[in-house]
Amino acid sequence: MSGAFVPGSSASVVSEVELSISARSLLGSDILSKSDPMCVTYVQPFGTQEWKEYHRTEVIKDNHDPNFVSKVVIQFKFEEQQPLKFEIYDIDGTSTNLSNHDFLGFTVCNLGQIVSSGKAKLQLQRKTDYGRVEPIQSYILISAEELSSNNDEVTLQFRGHNLDKKDWFGKSDPFIEIYKTTESGEFILVHKTEVIKSTLNPLWKRFYLPLKTLCNADYDRTLKFMCWDWNSSGSHSRIGEFQATLNELSQSGAKFSLIHPEKKKKHNYKNSGDILVEFFEINKVYSFMDYIKGGLQVHCTVAIDFTGSNGDPATPNSLHYITHNALNNYEQAINSVVSIIQDYDTDKQFPVLGFGARLPPDGRISHEFYVNMNPNNPYCNGVAGVLDAYRTCIRQVQLYGPTNFTPVIEHVIKFAQSYNDGNNYFILLILTDGVISDMPQTVRAIISASALPISIIIVGIGGADFSAMELLDADRVPLQSGGLQAQRDIVQFVPFSKFLSQGDPRTARLRLAKEVLAEVPRQLVGYMKANRIVPNAPRLNPIDLPPNPDQF
Repeated sequence: MSGAFVPGSSASVVSEVELSISARSLLGSDILSKSDPMCVTYVQPFGTQEWKEYHRTEVIKDNHDPNFVSKVVIQFKFEEQQPLKFEIYDIDGTSTNLSNHDFLGFTVCNLGQIVSSGKAKLQLQRKTDYGRVEPIQSYILISAEELSSNNDEVTLQFRGHNLDKKDWFGKSDPFIEIYKTTESGEFILVHKTEVIKSTLNPLWKRFYLPLKTLCNADYDRTLKFMCWDWNSSGSHSRIGEFQATLNELSQSGAKFSLIHPEKKKKHNYKNSGDILVEFFEINKVYSFMDYIKGGLQVHCTVAIDFTGSNGDPATPNSLHYITHNALNNYEQAINSVVSIIQDYDTDKQFPVLGFGARLPPDGRISHEFYVNMNPNNPYCNGVAGVLDAYRTCIRQVQLYGPTNFTPVIEHVIKFAQSYNDGNNYFILLILTDGVISDMPQTVRAIISASALPISIIIVGIGGADFSAMELLDADRVPLQSGGLQAQRDIVQFVPFSKFLSQGDPRTARLRLAKEVLAEVPRQLVGYMKANRIVPNAPRLNPIDLPPNPDQF
């Protein structure tokens, strides 16, 4: 993961993925010998519909079941739908022009499908003389492995003992700075503890640092620790310093003497106090991909705003106006986000909730109803099922109000409380056009949800004032209510109008999905880390992936 730190923004979680490719039961195109296969990988750059060649494997002679050595290394981005196309050719000469070689078959899928499967089995297909796509007996196997440097973390806690007194009328206010050495021998600050007021025997809080940040994962690289007495002027007084390696810090009962460089010249000087390692632990850090490859299921619940402020759905000015010519904003948002999440959901079944409408037959107001109008089962099959249920619902309910989020959030909370062992993660996608009517209750519900495996995505539809939504997003200030504080940031808000000015509706949908899903991997890993949940072992058996003809 790379990129500049920009406060108030979000960063994309990017992993390098290595794809290993094999093919099985390839069709022979040579009469007197087996084929000499090569696999060509294509990508669709973000925002385009054109296939661009990305990688070619080596050619394997006379083999209908090849295991290619050459790997496809590609960046995996959870928030993007990354289509891939694989074509197999029988190479008959030295020409680099693929049209000069025999075409054996192709298949199309999304990178997210391969990652979530761990190892995917995809049937090859060919186009007939009539332009139809038909499956053939050949198939390819693709496995994904994340490429990363050492991402482990060290958790540390220090205690000071008998530190020098630096203030005339009180004790010291000590803190520690930690510096790492570079290859050139320069010391660079990597961490600063909190200041503990008026004590010569401080116990600082535990903290953690990535090993590559602390010492480039080199356990024998020199670290420098400087202890200071804090002064409000900013001119802090040095208490002392020492140097140690990570290996030395890890020793049981590790204790280091603080030495002041100027005082050590004095004849009777011993030290300026001691620093003891109170806690030391190396923790393996797992990635989003580790959990997905271990079989974690991502469940998405869609909640749709059916309040009257959306406008009469029978009129073209309504945000819920349905037409055969184009998707409305609600339909575009559903199509954008759910189409990506479904790659990580095995059964592709999505519960869809509505709020703010009057329901048949008596017109009762509901803030939590099943959009498919089935009182016993809220699930819709895939993106198409979600859209069909939405379109049918519009004709059966009366838009009303107010805009209450709490019931749908609590609906997802109930499930997350029952499935919080690390094998399931829940995403609530709320599509809304207006200002929340139950803000205090919503804040409390989000605070409760922050301790559970939940992420909440709010997409603002239309041109209303969504400033209150920024409070829920809580990128800078954690949500608080009644003395309680959110354990982690789980909300991402994006106004859909931000993307409508970009011209091409398909590009707008892709960019919406990219932005609203960008924080989910970090939020998921944050939950797992806070609860010390490690991923399951990767699945070994290949999973059959259905053809995706829409992307041919």
